[in-house]
Amino acid sequence: MKKILAADIGGTKTKLALCSLNGQIEGYQQYDTDSHKGGPAVIQKLIERLKTYEGYDAIAISTAGQVDANQGTIIYANENIPDYTGMPIKDILELEFAVPVRVENDVNAAALGEAYFGAGQWSSHFLCLTYGTGIGGAIVMNNSIYRGSSGSAGEFGHMITNTRHQANGHQQAIFYEHVASTTALVSLAQQVNTNWNNGIVICEGWEQGNEALQAVVEQWSNEVAIGLASLIHIFNPPLIILGGGIMERASILSLIEQKTRQMIMSSFAHVQIKGATLGNTAGLLGAASLYIAAD
Repeated sequence: MKKILAADIGGTKTKLALCSLNGQIEGYQQYDTDSHKGGPAVIQKLIERLKTYEGYDAIAISTAGQVDANQGTIIYANENIPDYTGMPIKDILELEFAVPVRVENDVNAAALGEAYFGAGQWSSHFLCLTYGTGIGGAIVMNNSIYRGSSGSAGEFGHMITNTRHQANGHQQAIFYEHVASTTALVSLAQQVNTNWNNGIVICEGWEQGNEALQAVVEQWSNEVAIGLASLIHIFNPPLIILGGGIMERASILSLIEQKTRQMIMSSFAHVQIKGATLGNTAGLLGAASLYIAAD
């Protein structure tokens, strides 16, 4: 198998490229997903873009949502892509293009990309987390995704890290992504200054010594480290890879590592904490890598 036509469907952007199984890509393009139009429209737009390529042997899809990788269907998708749950992507694309199609969750695909071509090449076991609107997670064992009993393992963003007392006397669960995602960082910052409306602006201000942002980043990074320390104690991994735009900043990655190491037992100190290295191509290469075992 020589060339894989890969697509990475995100809530905001969709990326396409022809990928070789040695990690090379060509014909890269990116377009607006228009996810608000719903799953059927997203897939129809994808088909139109896929038709602009030729000279490939198979199709690989990385996509937001929980995925049944065997059936190539969406188990569950939130309101970011309406009417996406249940979408039989594999069947639709195989009927349209008459080539094999494989489908994978986007964070799992990014983890596989890092496993074969990026920061995870030297470790067959690791955890991968991506920080953005929410927090995605993947568990890699022997260079394969551990999926759990129903295919949805690795929902690290939904770890319950605390609870909040409600007026009705009940306890509300606080998920990891509620307090440690980039969305959570921006929310904290906007309580101080509404102009701090994205993670990069916040990080730049923090790096420049803004006192108010020092407190914001301190609170947020503590929450990030709490979740990572918990995962380290549960999984005892040799490596954790952190992805998402905010983790591309060396200063943030260093701060997170420092705080996490302060929270873990000395017997777990061997764990490495690295930033993802593939950026926008991780999902594409990871999706294409689904065919490596069959090559």
